[in-house]
Amino acid sequence: MASNYGLNEEAADSPSSPTNVYKDPDDGRQRFLLELEFVQCLANPTYIHYLAQNRYLEDEAFIGYLKYLQYWQQPEYIKYIMYPHCLFFLELLQNANFRSAMAHPANKELAHRQQFYFWKNYRNNRLKHILPRSFPEPAALPPPVSAPSQAPVPTTAPAMAASPAAATPALSPMQYGIPPGSGLSKNDMKNAAIDRRKRKHERSM
Repeated sequence: MASNYGLNEEAADSPSSPTNVYKDPDDGRQRFLLELEFVQCLANPTYIHYLAQNRYLEDEAFIGYLKYLQYWQQPEYIKYIMYPHCLFFLELLQNANFRSAMAHPANKELAHRQQFYFWKNYRNNRLKHILPRSFPEPAALPPPVSAPSQAPVPTTAPAMAASPAAATPALSPMQYGIPPGSGLSKNDMKNAAIDRRKRKHERSM
């Protein structure tokens, strides 16, 4: 009886016992933050290139970890993602060809360049599909045909009174130098200029 009690006590203390389940001290908050940070690091092609060069992407345990991280694509977790490109690269990392290709610097630069072009043109391309397009102008309808019973419309319209603005002629560009109403003519201005020259010449003598 005592030996059975001792065996039961050892089974309870063993880590493989179902009654002794590991529980995070902070209810998984630290693990959640670490996995969120790592997933969002995958939005950087340079970081993926670093993982490939250091042979992390050839480790079966690490590949299994990448498969496990796909739970971040679920709606209750995706709302915490600030860099959505990380989920796109996480999906690509499930492919062995992509994992081996990211070890080459040229492929890393290509991925980084395509990512930049996406950021540069995404908003403009999206606005093309979001903004409403202007509808074509409706075709002009022909004028309605008047009934024969109606009186004929007079062809001559009554003369409209000319507005005072239309009655005054517009000044030519050469006349802007002369104030309106002045009696100076072009010859008078020319004679005055000649007289000024003569007086100046006489003073210098």
